[in-house]
Amino acid sequence: MGTHAETAENAVRTRRRRRLVDYPRRGRRGVRRWLPSWRQWLSAFGLCGGAIGGLFTYVYATVDIPDENAAAQQEANVYYWADGTQLVSTGDVNRQNIPLDEVPQAVRDAVIAAENDSFYSDSGVSPKGLLRAVASMASGGDTQGGSTITQQYVKNTYLSQDQTVTRKVKEFVIALKVDRSKSKDEILQGYLNSSWFGRGAYGIEAAAQAYYGIPARELNPSQGALLAALLKGAEQYDPSAGPANHRRATARWAWILDRQVAIGRMSRAERAKYRTFPEPHKESRSTSLNAHDGQAGYLVDVANKYVRQRTGLTDKDLARGGYKIHTTFDKRRVRQLAQSAKRVLGRGLDPKQRKQDRGVQLGAASVRTRDGAVLALYGGADATRHFSNNADTSGVPAGSAFKPFVLAAALQDGVDTGAGPAGMTPREALIRGGHATYLHLGRQVGFERMREVAVDTGMLPASMGPEEDQFAVGTSTPSAIRLASAYGTLARGGLQHDPYAVTSVTKDGEKLGGLEPPPTRRALDSRVAGRVEDALRGAAADSLGRVTDRRGRPVAAGRTTDQDRLRSAWFAGYTREVSTAVTLFRTRAGDPLLQPLSGVGGAGSRRGNALAERVWTEALRGVDLAPGAGPKVEKAAATAPAVP
Repeated sequence: MGTHAETAENAVRTRRRRRLVDYPRRGRRGVRRWLPSWRQWLSAFGLCGGAIGGLFTYVYATVDIPDENAAAQQEANVYYWADGTQLVSTGDVNRQNIPLDEVPQAVRDAVIAAENDSFYSDSGVSPKGLLRAVASMASGGDTQGGSTITQQYVKNTYLSQDQTVTRKVKEFVIALKVDRSKSKDEILQGYLNSSWFGRGAYGIEAAAQAYYGIPARELNPSQGALLAALLKGAEQYDPSAGPANHRRATARWAWILDRQVAIGRMSRAERAKYRTFPEPHKESRSTSLNAHDGQAGYLVDVANKYVRQRTGLTDKDLARGGYKIHTTFDKRRVRQLAQSAKRVLGRGLDPKQRKQDRGVQLGAASVRTRDGAVLALYGGADATRHFSNNADTSGVPAGSAFKPFVLAAALQDGVDTGAGPAGMTPREALIRGGHATYLHLGRQVGFERMREVAVDTGMLPASMGPEEDQFAVGTSTPSAIRLASAYGTLARGGLQHDPYAVTSVTKDGEKLGGLEPPPTRRALDSRVAGRVEDALRGAAADSLGRVTDRRGRPVAAGRTTDQDRLRSAWFAGYTREVSTAVTLFRTRAGDPLLQPLSGVGGAGSRRGNALAERVWTEALRGVDLAPGAGPKVEKAAATAPAVP
């Protein structure tokens, strides 16, 4: 019996041992039957931990650092005025990547204090942040923060912005790998270049321009703290977006500065300097080609054309973005020229009442005489609506504005410049508009020689047109830029400089070659240039009266006159420093030919000539001309001796 009983009991024990999980627990009653033992709890945690560890090991082994996403590779091309301030940025993404050493240390410290104060010591991830985010998204809640700078850099650079558990786990794993494969400075640089700051700005460089109109390297610690505040959400912290935003921005700006002190990244003495909130500019993005009185697109057009010619870059290359293009354009002169054109045309034209005023176009350009730098241009009313650049267009005949180069060719070759068949000297004809005198002089000089001198002084061979009897009175079609450049040769005593619009181009910190200023060469004998200038001073006095530059020297100018029957009006002239050419013409939709100028601007406009003259004078008033100079000054008789 005993033996049988023992055998039965052993069998029961064996069956209990063979049961893998004693649950519900045998020998327990009530609630205790359903409560796992500590061993069961420990086993469960061990199994879960092992499963998670195995899953993480699998994910870590199978998820590689991907290529940068398309958005992270996009950059804008940034164009700069001659003074180094930003003119405009172009491209689908307003971003300009810069090296970390161009970001002041105080700005880096502000970002670290605001976003991840353990950045330089952590492993690149925040497990707590990951668990919070996964739990929140799994329960249908909003995504949670808590990502490190490395994780945010990974999200910006390698992943999409989707708020999913899968994306969050990938972000965590890739961040670990990135932290092991890149230095902390490389990660911080990538983060600062890829983050969204609002106002259309990606990256610290674009943000500095958007909020303060300066490059990132010029940010002070207070401005850097505000930009760091925007990383929490520009839609809530851009102070110009309303009173509530301003309050939030002010509070976070102050907190970030205080936080820098708390973590040892700013001294209390330094913190005490920043008590006034650094108000940013009102939102004004210089990312549109209709910026700057509608001229930005025309300026970019001329700059790109010059870059293509001198560096070999193609439109496709430029479209990839990332180029920093420093131009010769003078912000003040561009504004003055555009406003002058709009004022004069606004006062002088009435297209609703006079059909002759419809379709009138105006182009202008100013070139620095000492080296050929293009300082300003007016390409039309708005580059986003009028696509042809009137300052750089061909097809508009120069008319009598070309005559000075015929005179220069004659003087250079020793051709007789006495009174012609019409009884008028070339100098007198230049002032009064005598066509017969210049047709006669042109036949003496010859087509080839006139063409050669015009090209030597700065006009393009392609604009010269075919040999014909009327060539001497301006059938050639130079652009406003090229005619201003050619007049600049006369201003410099016959020294010629090709016009240039760009001083340097850099990409990824490397400067492109081929953009040295064009060389100086002699195009005319200095005595010849001086005698032509003497005649042009007489023409200027006949048009404007006694107008001088700011140093009291008389200006020189050439222009079309009432005798011109070509369909254009020009006024080109110079001070010692700047040469400016203005052209006016008419077009009609669907018709490739220029339209007549008769009646344009009313009875007093002289076939549009007066309008071009007024634009020239207003554009230079206050910048180059003596105070009080204007298009309506009293005329005085020319007193300079005639050219023999």
